[in-house]
Amino acid sequence: MRAVVSGLVMLLAASSFATGALAAPVHAIAMHGDPALPADFKHFPYVNPQVKKGGKIAYGVVGTFDSLNPFILKSMRTTARGMWDPGFGNLVYESLMQRSQDEPFTMYGLLAETVEWDDDRTFIQFNLNPKARWADGRPVTAEDVIFTFELLRDKGRAPFSNRLSKVAKMEKVGERSVRFTFTEEADREIPLLLGLSPVLPKHAINVETFDRTSLEPPLGSGPYRVAEVRPGERIVYRRNPDYWAKDLPSKVGLDNYDEISVEYFLQENTLFEAFKKGVVDIYAEGSATKWARAYDFPAVRSGNVIKETFKPKTPSGMLGFVFNTRRPMFDNIKLRQGLALVFDFEWVNKNLFDGAYTRTQSYWQNSSLSFLGVAADNRELDLMGDVRERINPAILDGSYRLPVTDGSGRDRNVLREAVTLLREAGYSIKDGKMVDAKGTPLAFEIMSQNAGQEKVALAYQRFLAPLGIAARVRTVDDSQYQLRSQSFDYDVIIKSFPSSLSPGLEQINRWSSQTRDRQGSDNFAGVADKDVDKLINNILQARNPEDFTAAVRAHDRLLVNNSYLVPLYHLDAQWIARWKHIGRPTTVPLYGYQLPSWWDERVQ
Repeated sequence: MRAVVSGLVMLLAASSFATGALAAPVHAIAMHGDPALPADFKHFPYVNPQVKKGGKIAYGVVGTFDSLNPFILKSMRTTARGMWDPGFGNLVYESLMQRSQDEPFTMYGLLAETVEWDDDRTFIQFNLNPKARWADGRPVTAEDVIFTFELLRDKGRAPFSNRLSKVAKMEKVGERSVRFTFTEEADREIPLLLGLSPVLPKHAINVETFDRTSLEPPLGSGPYRVAEVRPGERIVYRRNPDYWAKDLPSKVGLDNYDEISVEYFLQENTLFEAFKKGVVDIYAEGSATKWARAYDFPAVRSGNVIKETFKPKTPSGMLGFVFNTRRPMFDNIKLRQGLALVFDFEWVNKNLFDGAYTRTQSYWQNSSLSFLGVAADNRELDLMGDVRERINPAILDGSYRLPVTDGSGRDRNVLREAVTLLREAGYSIKDGKMVDAKGTPLAFEIMSQNAGQEKVALAYQRFLAPLGIAARVRTVDDSQYQLRSQSFDYDVIIKSFPSSLSPGLEQINRWSSQTRDRQGSDNFAGVADKDVDKLINNILQARNPEDFTAAVRAHDRLLVNNSYLVPLYHLDAQWIARWKHIGRPTTVPLYGYQLPSWWDERVQ
């Protein structure tokens, strides 16, 4: 009998361990490896913990806004900046955990004080901080967490609406904990994405009207409250003096202003003029020509405006002319490959940008995740399987590079190669026009958003013309651009795909079959390819750094091979100008400068 009881105890213990019941609470979680900071860390290494809080800052952006709800489709791209904002900070709403900007993908406690999970990541449990409070003083509860995930599932936009898609069970555990148990289809990134998810107050939200745009100041748990709203023109945030997390290690040295305003402008030139006059305190420069030539105004010469260059240690990302493969003509890889060759980067870089840019050849250029210069090893080839047969051998062995032209805008050798590909796609030149087998001219529209994009689009139009290809360039206002982008109403569009050192589910949003027809997704190319889906899944299922790196490289190779866009260029630096009364920490983290860690030097 004793042996039977002993065996039963061991069985129960094994069962508890398998379900994670005995998992020890931890202060932080990482996608791969261990968190860099110990449980007793005092602050992130890229902040100034001694900073004197106070003063104010004015940010400036181009565009407009008509909502204060960043979580619904109707206001996906027209929500006031700052509500839920990777650049300016999440000023009103907060997530369960705070991401470190000095590690590839590691998160530390915020609303959740500790986390429990198992090695197989079959579940994750968030244990809320008992000090966490909404701005009205009421505690943040497990019920709030469950309410939020259900609300965003039913009425939110992607990716928030998809966070429960691979959760088998969500339940309250104890007084202030919420446990998510995953389905067998769940990948290893999902627990971390849940930690990055916002939490909303159940007692302050009308479920019936949640999916409608609204300018009513919401209740959050973040460091600021909405103080003033001028629709489409200006929004002002003021510090909540009773902010619950001001001394939390993951928030020390952040949120340093008493007042933050975001000023809206219709054009980039107007915003820049406002910065020169001191209406706006910080200006992030994206134009090499302006950086080289436009900063000779009095405030720069006197030292009142400071120009700085930052060198993040992150991948290049990808900027390019994106072909909408939902259009029948662009559902032809040979056509896309031929059109990509026509763009003369050397001419553009010399004549438009003073040679400041580097040609982008890979989605993860400048990092170990890029395929450039690296032949696919056995690990990567095994992950690819039969997909390898579709990929250009030069891409497989890492030697592939886009051709370097003579910079004339009409390099005959490159154009000859492009014409060969277009011929393989079924096109030929007749009477000076590129036409298909039915005699239909090859013509399409490039939609641009601003003068900078228009300039590059007009150059591309010029390069295409000698081949008899009619490319129209149309620059539209911000609201129309956002609407057409969201509904995929374009032939070709200029888009940026930022890359991190920990790619994951955002790749589904950009390239997966399941997001091709999902309005509001970032699948601007309209990709629906089972092989792309397979390689994305390899990334999501990777259990160690070696498999992860191999999976990302394989994905990189296939994206480049399939020519969904015309690769443009990137900077290996971040350019920013600031008025000298805005101070910053001396340490710059992995991901580059972090505006929420800056402060007002005028505070005494």
